[in-house]
Amino acid sequence: MNASKALNFLFTTIDAGGNVAPVMTVVAKLIARGHRVRVMSDLASRPETEAAGARFVSWKRAPSKPDRSPECELMRDWDAETPQDAMLAVIDLICGQALGYAEDVIEELDREAADLVVNFDMVFGVMTGCEARGQKLALLSTMISMFPIPGIPALGPGLPPAKTEAERTLLAEIAAGAEALFDTGLPALNAARAALGLTPLAHVYDQADYAVVRLLGTARAFDFPATSLPDKVRYVGPLIRDPEWAERWVSPWSASDERPLVLVSFSTGFQNHAAVLQRIIDACSELNVRVLVTLGGSIKPEELRPAPNSVLVKSAPHNAVMPQATLLVTHGGHGTVSTGLVHRLPMLVIPHGRDQADNAVRITERGAGLSLPAFASTEEIRAAIKCLLDEPSFRAAARKLGDAVAAEVANSRVVEELEDAAKSVTPDISRSRVEGETAHA
Repeated sequence: MNASKALNFLFTTIDAGGNVAPVMTVVAKLIARGHRVRVMSDLASRPETEAAGARFVSWKRAPSKPDRSPECELMRDWDAETPQDAMLAVIDLICGQALGYAEDVIEELDREAADLVVNFDMVFGVMTGCEARGQKLALLSTMISMFPIPGIPALGPGLPPAKTEAERTLLAEIAAGAEALFDTGLPALNAARAALGLTPLAHVYDQADYAVVRLLGTARAFDFPATSLPDKVRYVGPLIRDPEWAERWVSPWSASDERPLVLVSFSTGFQNHAAVLQRIIDACSELNVRVLVTLGGSIKPEELRPAPNSVLVKSAPHNAVMPQATLLVTHGGHGTVSTGLVHRLPMLVIPHGRDQADNAVRITERGAGLSLPAFASTEEIRAAIKCLLDEPSFRAAARKLGDAVAAEVANSRVVEELEDAAKSVTPDISRSRVEGETAHA
């Protein structure tokens, strides 16, 4: 690309586990097009940022976890007693720290201007800071939409679309409850807005309206169908790629080993999932399979007892391993599920929170796998794995859904959408300012 046409992008995100790799996928694509890219995130994201070729900037006022150890996790939703408590832990970070995120992004933009800020859609403070400064903003989701979309069940409970009037009523009540739960963060968000001279919002979700575009990094074929799609929302397909060291991967088994390969891949962030991994290892120990367990760095090898047919590794490049695999067992993180579908793998999904139950139901409703709760026994896990290995309908359904997902990955317009957004007209924010206030200097 001609240097005069190169654009300057500032990506802003938190290190919430599975969201980092998809963000870096987009970062690398933009750099390959000749654009300049900075990434503002937690210190834990620095290695991936620099590997993607971007310049790293750390949060200063906002929290910045130094690494991905359990002790440093900011969203401690994994030790919550209820799903509502888990969500409150997330809201406490993304809304409770809004002013710190806002002031950090304003300071960075004052230091170096950007044609577009591309914000991981959970960081509300960045949206507030961009609005205060009159900065063009795009929201990038690395999963299904966190914000309401007509006809699609609210994120969290893992429910399928309504089929009856009673179910539609129930889903409407759940959606209202989800909005009310998010609005527990409204006082902190509005306090940040007031500090920056902005008018208060009626709902937390309203903050997203400032963005010029909202990109969903998931496949339309994977998501449930919307009755109507908001004007600013675009599906750009799953944002997946292998790490830079993928080509150095060597299988721990010989090429002559014909036992089915079961890939067990859970969160790169800590979700207190060591016990589940152990039950999966134990369940597979009595089956004629090979088992590759990726630990993600948050679980240490010494926390688990491997079986003779299992191998534990910190990580493995999915696009190198999955073509050899017969089955995927996962927590249901969006990136892992999407990559599994691209490789047409049936899967057993064992959700631990966040968006994972919603990803699981999108698999089970299409017949491409099974789902079990996190407390499932070794015997239940073994029975589910045997069923998935023995019943060919799961593989056929995974192939059908995977074909559609893979096509969207191949034809993603995420780069073009961001380039168009960067060249768009700067939004008019005059109506969002408190009378008499001026833009942040």
